Formats: sequence, C-alpha cells, structure tokens
Amino acid sequence: MMQYTYSLILFFTVIICFVASFDKRLRFDREFVPFLKASVIVALFFIAWDVWFTSRGVWWFNTKYTLGIVLAGLPLEEWLFFIFIPFSCIFTYFCLDKFFRWQHLSAFNNIIVFVSIIVCAVVALRYADRIYTLVTAVVTIVTLLVFHFVMRVQWISQASLVFTILMLGFLPVNGILTGTGLESPIVNYNPVDFMGIRVLTIPIEDAVYGYTQFLWVLYFFKKFQTRPYNPNS
Repeated sequence: MMQYTYSLILFFTVIICFVASFDKRLRFDREFVPFLKASVIVALFFIAWDVWFTSRGVWWFNTKYTLGIVLAGLPLEEWLFFIFIPFSCIFTYFCLDKFFRWQHLSAFNNIIVFVSIIVCAVVALRYADRIYTLVTAVVTIVTLLVFHFVMRVQWISQASLVFTILMLGFLPVNGILTGTGLESPIVNYNPVDFMGIRVLTIPIEDAVYGYTQFLWVLYFFKKFQTRPYNPNS
C-alpha cells in the first residue's frame, strides 16, 4: 500500500475537480483540450528543470512511496504531477472567473509585480549560492517582467488571489510530499541548495515555484481557449 502514496495524493487532489468539470453550470470539460495543450507546454520546461535538479542532487525521491516506474530519473508520479496539480489550479481559476466580477482587481497588478520582483531580487542576491533558491527567484522575476511589461496581461492580481486560496490545498498536498505524516519524505531536499525556511515541512521555494508554474499554465490556457478572448478576464 505504501507504494501508492504519491499516486493517491495526485488522485485525491484532482478527482473532485475532475468530476465537477462536467457540471452543467461549469462545463469545464469543454476546456480539457486547451488545458492539456497549456499544461504540456509548461510541463516541458518544468520537467526539464526537475530532471536537472534531480541529477544534481538538489532533491531526490523516496521510491518506496511510488510505483517504481522511473523516467529520466523521475518517478512516473512526478511526471503526472505537472498535469494533475495544474488541472486543479486552472479549474479553480476558471470557476471563480465564471461567477465573480473581479476585473477591478487588476488595479493591484503594479504593486503585486513590483513587490514580488523586489523580494525575489533581494532573495536571489542574498542566497546566490543556493541553486534552488536562486533559480526559483530568477525565473519568477523573469516571468513577472514578461507578463507585466511585455505581454501586459491584466489578470496577475486575479491569479495571485486564486493562488493564495489554493495554498489551502497546497499545504496538505506538498506537506505530505515533503514528509508531513510520513516516516520519511517522498521528496527530499539537499539543505545546502535552498534557504532552509519551511512552512511546516515545505520549503518556501516550492510555493514560489508553484506560483510561477501556475501563471504560465494560465497564460497558455487563456491563449488556447475557444471562447472569445476577454482581455479583462
């Protein structure tokens, strides 16, 4: 039973959202193709990131909690992570975007972007010798610069609010992956490669990493949606 731990985490993370997708008030099932396109594109980068960090020993996986199928140094479940977790995130954004008029939140885009960039820049400079911390901070800075100043997207505030809400699910899911309630973590981190600041058992970098991944999947999802594009959505 232990070898199904990671698989069950993914299953219970996505199952409610998947079933609810077929609700006639939501019909997120009509968005499965745009979502899959978006998630696969983003996964190509983040899986490469994952493979590279794993090969460098920045983190590694306890295979007694996995099915034992390993591809490019990553358990099969880790590959599926980049589809299942974004699915729940995009589904949540889709639902809130459908039922709430929240375009006024775009007024906060500037402050969110500037504060986030400053914080990440300070962290990157302070922990330039910690590879996971440094790369996560730099990728987040580049992401925000591109979205805000180049692509000029208007939904950064909305996405940031949704991600804050998603933290309620992020904490138990990533908490189990990093050792909460288990004899040993599923994902282990080399302490010399990150700041060492944890929320429960979760490295703070994981939250920033998740935020950046979410922004990119959401961006491509909006691009691939078949409904008319609304610049304020």
